[in-house]
Amino acid sequence: MNKENLLIGMPAGSLADPNRGGNLVKLLENAGFTTSGYESGGPTRFSTVPYIYGWDGRPQEFGSQLGIHELDVAIAGDDWILERKLEMQLEYKSEVLLEKVLSLKRGKVRVVSIVHSPEETNLSDFLSKLADEKDLITMVSEMPYIALNWLRNNMDNMGMLQKFADFSVQNYKTPSKVKKGIVVYETWGKTEAKVKNGGADIGIEITQSGSAIRNYGLRILDTLMESETGIWINPDLKKNNNKTELLRMFLLNLYGCVNAENKVMILFNVRNDFIPDIEKYLRDNNLFADEPTMNAGKLFTEFGIQVDKNNAQLPLAKIRYELAVRKAVNIDTIPVDSSIPNMDVLGF
Repeated sequence: MNKENLLIGMPAGSLADPNRGGNLVKLLENAGFTTSGYESGGPTRFSTVPYIYGWDGRPQEFGSQLGIHELDVAIAGDDWILERKLEMQLEYKSEVLLEKVLSLKRGKVRVVSIVHSPEETNLSDFLSKLADEKDLITMVSEMPYIALNWLRNNMDNMGMLQKFADFSVQNYKTPSKVKKGIVVYETWGKTEAKVKNGGADIGIEITQSGSAIRNYGLRILDTLMESETGIWINPDLKKNNNKTELLRMFLLNLYGCVNAENKVMILFNVRNDFIPDIEKYLRDNNLFADEPTMNAGKLFTEFGIQVDKNNAQLPLAKIRYELAVRKAVNIDTIPVDSSIPNMDVLGF
């Protein structure tokens, strides 16, 4: 493979399902990067842009792959990137510098700590009681290093880290490698069931609504982080001018599609003697940026404005009605697939 091609980590799982994950397949298509094979399990090909290649994988692994330059770019959640960075830091005493260069505004989740305790104690009181009663605290999580880092930080803030300085991350219910400290069991789902049935003192779970947690009779003790899907890179990529240009092209077109979501273009005609009233309405309601788009004719002028159709303060239906009241005619509403303000939106 040509070293100047851009190699992109394509996440398997829900994001690959065209009916789930915020429809990543459609987003890429609207951005001009039509894929084939991705939604059916790979291998992923970018059929319209030959110098971009897909590497199908698990988002859990992308942080490590970026760190060793096996990937140039990865589409992954903030949580899994952080998990791999913390693993390198806590387990291997190594720092991995990764950079999020674009939010895709989808895949939003919370990472929370859950406990099976009828007492409505706060985080500090719960951990203090646990530390007094036990020399070995057990946790279960699909993200063991995020779990470990959270507990160690809280113990440090409470002045109890020395007692729980030793730690071990291992498979569920394997013999503990430490006699005192923290054991985090890495699990593959059903964290709630393990906490409910006494398999661990604390669970760290990924949730959207928290409904499954409530169904198990558990309560959320703390929110560790909020996560979303984004575009991640190793900053060293910017040292390669050719790959940086490909990255900027990739990001700019994705930004345009994300920015266009829930937006429509309204095109309408106005007789020239009614233009002042229309311009005042557009200006008073901030319906254009620098100036409205206008194509002047002999008797009529065509206007074009971009509108957020989910804006409850200024509904699309009301805008069209107000335009018609002010003598606009031929009011057409057109979906917007991409909206790119300028190159500056990338920030580099």
